[in-house]
Amino acid sequence: MTQPALLNRLTFRQLQVFQTVYRQHSYSRAAAELGLTQPAVSAQIRQLEQALGQSLFKYAGKTLHVLPPADALAESIGTIFSEVASLQMALSRLTGTLRGELNIAAVSTAQYIVPHILARFRARYPEVRLRLRVVNRNEALAHLAERCDDLVIMGMAPEDSDLTFMPILHNDLLPIVWPGHPLLQAEQPGLAAFTRYQVLMREPGSGTRLALETFTRQQQLALDHTLELGTSEAIKQGVMARLGVAVLPRVAVQLELQSGLLATPKLPGFPLRHAWGVVQHRERYPTPVTEAFMQLLRELLPELEQLFSDSLAPRSDATFSCLP
Repeated sequence: MTQPALLNRLTFRQLQVFQTVYRQHSYSRAAAELGLTQPAVSAQIRQLEQALGQSLFKYAGKTLHVLPPADALAESIGTIFSEVASLQMALSRLTGTLRGELNIAAVSTAQYIVPHILARFRARYPEVRLRLRVVNRNEALAHLAERCDDLVIMGMAPEDSDLTFMPILHNDLLPIVWPGHPLLQAEQPGLAAFTRYQVLMREPGSGTRLALETFTRQQQLALDHTLELGTSEAIKQGVMARLGVAVLPRVAVQLELQSGLLATPKLPGFPLRHAWGVVQHRERYPTPVTEAFMQLLRELLPELEQLFSDSLAPRSDATFSCLP
């Protein structure tokens, strides 16, 4: 099929529906996300396949299989939609405003800092639509591989030459116990004494869990008594209930430490210091919105360090506001 004929038969709606089916691996889930009926999604995919002259998906029982032409189309669509988004943003700049979308994925521990960044970005660029997805480390790496977000904010930079990592804030991991815990009274408590208690941990793939496991291996200690809980909030409640001890980011427990609901013993080697950073794929062309966000981040670095290193308190000196 010649190029003009293909261009005449393709529509952006078909490509949007295809991209959603490709990502969801399901017609029904794609229909729910797009607000369409499943027959409407099937019709769009069928018309797209007719325009391309090739099949994109195949059902085997209830499982949807992605065919090689779909992989090739998905890669091209990412470039097409990125260029259209860049065009839209460039045109909005000509009018003196910045419009478009900013899609961010952040690991779950970064959810304590990202809203503060988004508030400042929103105040400066109110016409930009923001979307934040909170994921674990493994999901964040998958998002980077699939290039489905503009930026990913995570800790512990992945070892991948295709990715760039810009540190934005120290991530101090602290040992956490309940008030009155015996380790708080010990003269020189060590990591071995800490790990004799049941250690409450996040799921495999968590950056905080990876940092703790790496540190204990370096100290030639085993984590023999662990209990996996799904979220940092559940772990905090577990420590307060005396279910066990934990290692958590300082920003996740600042309020509880200040109020006396939790405590941190002085263990050698702590805090474990890592950094949150913004990760981008080198081959993903930055949009004007992405560039604006990165520029703002560079300006905010000193303010963020001060904000999260000091004791938390109500802020009455804010020089910005977010309006709908």
